[in-house]
Amino acid sequence: MTTKRTAGNNEHRYIPFGIKLMITYSLFIIIPVLLVGYTANIIFTDSIQERTREINQGTLEQMKDNIGYKLKDMSRISGMLYFDNNLASYLRHYEEGWVSYEATTKQLIPKIQTTIEAANNKMRLVVYLHNESLPEIYHNYMNNDPLKAEGPLFDLYHITRLKDASWYKNYPKERYGTTLQWKQVEGDAKFGHISLLRRLVDTNNPILLEEIGFVRISVRLTDLLESVDSEKIGKGTKIFATDENRNIMFSSGETDYKLGEALSEEKLDGHWVIDEEIPQLGWHLVALVPTDMMEQATRKVRLWTFFISIACCIVFALAGLFISRFYSRKVSKIVRVLDSFQEGDFQKSIQFKGKDEFTRISVALNEMGRNIDELIHEVYETNIKKKEAELESLQAQINPHFLYNTLSSISRLAKFGEVDKLQRMVLDLAKFYRLSLNEGRTVIPIKNELEQVGAYINIQRTKFGEGLQVLFDIDPDILKFTTVKLILQPFVENALEHAWYGDHINIRIVGKLEGEMVAFRVIDDGIGIHPETVLQLFDPAESLNVGYGIRNVDGRIKLHYGAEYGVSIVSKRGIGTSVNVTIPAYIPACPD
Repeated sequence: MTTKRTAGNNEHRYIPFGIKLMITYSLFIIIPVLLVGYTANIIFTDSIQERTREINQGTLEQMKDNIGYKLKDMSRISGMLYFDNNLASYLRHYEEGWVSYEATTKQLIPKIQTTIEAANNKMRLVVYLHNESLPEIYHNYMNNDPLKAEGPLFDLYHITRLKDASWYKNYPKERYGTTLQWKQVEGDAKFGHISLLRRLVDTNNPILLEEIGFVRISVRLTDLLESVDSEKIGKGTKIFATDENRNIMFSSGETDYKLGEALSEEKLDGHWVIDEEIPQLGWHLVALVPTDMMEQATRKVRLWTFFISIACCIVFALAGLFISRFYSRKVSKIVRVLDSFQEGDFQKSIQFKGKDEFTRISVALNEMGRNIDELIHEVYETNIKKKEAELESLQAQINPHFLYNTLSSISRLAKFGEVDKLQRMVLDLAKFYRLSLNEGRTVIPIKNELEQVGAYINIQRTKFGEGLQVLFDIDPDILKFTTVKLILQPFVENALEHAWYGDHINIRIVGKLEGEMVAFRVIDDGIGIHPETVLQLFDPAESLNVGYGIRNVDGRIKLHYGAEYGVSIVSKRGIGTSVNVTIPAYIPACPD
């Protein structure tokens, strides 16, 4: 039985052409504008932020360089004593009395005063002497800050005063000309000082490097770090000088951190961190720049970009709305005529002014309306005849080729005396042809269709042996329904001809009841089908050698049951193929 489905009075539900046009316009005009604006905003803000980072980084590097310059200046001052051979000779002279007094007053003290005067910052110079014949000269600072005292700040002590000092005991081994150390010793931490520690050695014997004295040059941390100013980076910035243990030794900017407190990672949250090492001290300059400061630098650019993008979107949206409404009205008229055609009214016509594509469409629709009823009837009858001819052609192609291969297999079985297999194959062959012919009927019970496929598979099992495994998964509820014949065997044949993956193949034939439809699936684990080939299988323009049987089955199902039924294919290369066949659940079977 042939069934046609109509949708004459069904309400069409779709997105109007004007909205589609507006959406398309938005996708290709407004959205790119937004994307361009967004991209420009990111580029500009990133550029500004990167520039701000570079400036702040450079500012901190300048601070570090200024500190390094002062450290080198102190090293130069200590070198005036370290590399003075005459001073070393006086310090090795152990005669007491007038000789010692003269060496102290005329050589040692002037040398120390010259060294202090060469410094660019106020400093205190302490020299510890191994030569105890030289007198000690020192000030009594009364437990006050030595650098606040008036006059030249120097002291001469005997080295015995350092015998219990841990910093002296742990001082590193001497390397000529390079060994020195910056460290807070004695009362430095209390008064906010830091000292340069350096040996005085016998330069006349650079191999032994015998220690003849020890130099300590103390300076204020504030003088050493006077270039560290958070205002140079920006308001709200904090700059810390931390020692090798990340303890805060100096700070600039409003902060509630205490000196000596460790700078933990938790305190860095909400800030952009710039870290510069001061190699001579082993300290770090750490600048904490608030992220809000970085945001302020980019907020103006972001706002301007946003307003420009919104303004462009509004202008383009208004233009798009006008264009979409203009064309959607014409399309709506065409749709109303098409709806009339679908309802069977082929007399309705449409007219457009002007000479454009819509005018040509209206002329074509008016002409089509006068002839469409006759054409539909003619095409319908022609398709029925065509599909029946294709079915006969398909059967004519399958039967001789299949019969020839089967008879060849029967001949081999007879030659080798395999009577049981020969008998089964002859019986299956007879059953296959009986079910294929089916007294000339086109619509048959699903049970017969499955038996016909089973007979075909039994014949092929004899040919392929253990290499072919077939599993039937059939819902018994579908056996009471009917189908157009020969809708499964072509797909099993295709799998056996094209899907082999090595020397075996597994095929699963599934039949299920899904609502008011019967769904068949022919699944194999073969080599799969290339996506382009899947498209070609359903393309009528392709050669009949490509997908002829598939298009034939799909076309016959659609002709008998409607366009919503038919064949679909899902395939993955190297995984396998699933052919899906859907037909309506019809009872009872009706012969043609």
